[in-house]
Amino acid sequence: MSNIKIMPLGGVRENGKNLNIVEVDDEIYVLDCGLKYPETELLGIDIVIPDMTYLAENADRVAGIFLTHGHADAIGALPYFLKEHDVPVFGSELTIALAKITVSSEPKLRNFQNFHVIDANTAIDFERATVSFFKTTHTIPGSLGIVVKTDEGQIVYTGDFKFDQSAMPMYQTDYARLAEIGKQGVLALLSDSANAESPFATVNERDIAESILENFKYQTGRIIVASVASNIMRIQQVIDAAYKTGRKVVLTGHDLEKIVRTAMKLSMIILPDDAILVQPKDLNTLAPEQTVILETGRMGEPIKALQKMATSHHRLIHIEQGDFVYLTTSPSHAMETILAKTKDMIYRAGAEVKTIGDELHASGHANKNDLQLMLNLMQPQFLMPVQGEYRQLAAHADIAHETGMDYKNIFIVGKGDIVAYEKGKMHVGGQVDATDVMIDGSGVGDIGNIVLRDRKLLSEDGIFIAVVTIDRKNKQIIAEPKVTARGFVYVKTSKDLMTESAEIIKKAVQNNLDNKEFDWSHLKQDVRENLSHYLYEQTKRRPVILPVIMEINQNHRRQRKDNKAKTEKTVK
Repeated sequence: MSNIKIMPLGGVRENGKNLNIVEVDDEIYVLDCGLKYPETELLGIDIVIPDMTYLAENADRVAGIFLTHGHADAIGALPYFLKEHDVPVFGSELTIALAKITVSSEPKLRNFQNFHVIDANTAIDFERATVSFFKTTHTIPGSLGIVVKTDEGQIVYTGDFKFDQSAMPMYQTDYARLAEIGKQGVLALLSDSANAESPFATVNERDIAESILENFKYQTGRIIVASVASNIMRIQQVIDAAYKTGRKVVLTGHDLEKIVRTAMKLSMIILPDDAILVQPKDLNTLAPEQTVILETGRMGEPIKALQKMATSHHRLIHIEQGDFVYLTTSPSHAMETILAKTKDMIYRAGAEVKTIGDELHASGHANKNDLQLMLNLMQPQFLMPVQGEYRQLAAHADIAHETGMDYKNIFIVGKGDIVAYEKGKMHVGGQVDATDVMIDGSGVGDIGNIVLRDRKLLSEDGIFIAVVTIDRKNKQIIAEPKVTARGFVYVKTSKDLMTESAEIIKKAVQNNLDNKEFDWSHLKQDVRENLSHYLYEQTKRRPVILPVIMEINQNHRRQRKDNKAKTEKTVK
């Protein structure tokens, strides 16, 4: 009898950052290794990845990393694990091609070759389990679900999926294979929940393509399309619509061009005309009515790039009167406020703006009917909703209950929870570390809650700096305190506040100098407390207060006196 554990290290109770562990005896199978983009309160953070401490501690037991598709939420964290641990990575042809692009950003991994291309017909026998795959429909070709077959039954991970009866061949789901997996017996189903709470039916991709074409037909100026870089299906639809309306497509952004060129090389993006793609340097040679600008932004996220365009800070494109800005990506709920502000900026710049969601409910994720169909095909003993915030996981649980599944067999877990299968029963037993790891520039995990708290305070109330020089031996303040502020008050119009602050600092420092038991930390804390109390009384703000206390060097002072005395004696 196998000892089975399932551990989500990311992707539950949050959007993105998918990473699930299936542990069968002494072998670990890693399902996806993704990142997520930070929300607004994570000031200055570039991306967030899962805490992979448990994997690092057990790297010798990792049989492989198995990828469902090529989006950042499934492959984005690969470099941060692979640079320390050489383990095999498995995925479809396009997924592996995009994973190589992602991994190549890390200098240590430029020679990493442990990639393995698989397809829906592949089955890999490991010592404790057999891993196989099945085709799913998503917004990118080569999307696969994963099956880990154990002695106790199959563990199925859907990855991102939806059902679309009109999908093109390279995007089609293999329904017969799903039914076959279900007949063989599914112990646990880890299923996509990102669209579980939506009451709307998801429109099929053919209708989306027609809608994009209709929007292109009636525009007379430039069209600026914002999309996620790895949404291959949407990029193909934009290229097709541009061709049919007599326009050329300008790709802005190195990431986008690499992804498009890779997909073209694998025949997963088909150009209707080889001359349809135009370099950004040739943009000025095109008339507005001939131009489509495809923008994805840094790391594939287009919203910030649109803001830069609207405020004339973009390196290539400035939004102008007569432009039509079309967002063909559906932002998450967390981005709705930012999206509203972005639309306002675009309108101020003189352009018209529209999102694909204004007319259609477009999503790459399963709706209620799709989720119930997956459950009915798989007939799992246990369900673990993944890939979604808590309300979406809970909605998925309700959907499963409607199909006849008992709530006691549905596990809504948090990051790091260990779901163990023992003696025919599944239960939550224990937890591993699974906090968010924040990436800021080249720093990995060196930004914690304390740093974020300080950044938040600095962004809200600014900083107040007090510099004092003391002579501790003679218990004197050598020079008047110097005070300055940034992001707190405008210094030139707050002279009285600054003067009084200097007096408070002076008094606090002198009190500590007069104290027989002088303590540096006590001195700085006194300055902070006295100053903080006064500044809050006067402004109702709490800036970060930074006292800088300097002490003169007594030996240097004595030496200067001796040198002065010698000089005077020589003169005499």
